[in-house]
Amino acid sequence: MAKKGNRVQVIMECTEHKTSGQPGTSRYITVKNKKNNPERLELKKFNPILKKVTLHKEIK
Repeated sequence: MAKKGNRVQVIMECTEHKTSGQPGTSRYITVKNKKNNPERLELKKFNPILKKVTLHKEIK
């Protein structure tokens, strides 16, 4: 039987959107394995407001 509790839900927020000055935020919710990836997650995701792929960092 598999262990429970290693996978946690995290919120990813766009880093470029904060500096652009446009209203709104670009956020994604994903899960990660905190045992294999203890550091904060960084992924390139699509930002629909800026209409391009940008770097998103974990905030929670």
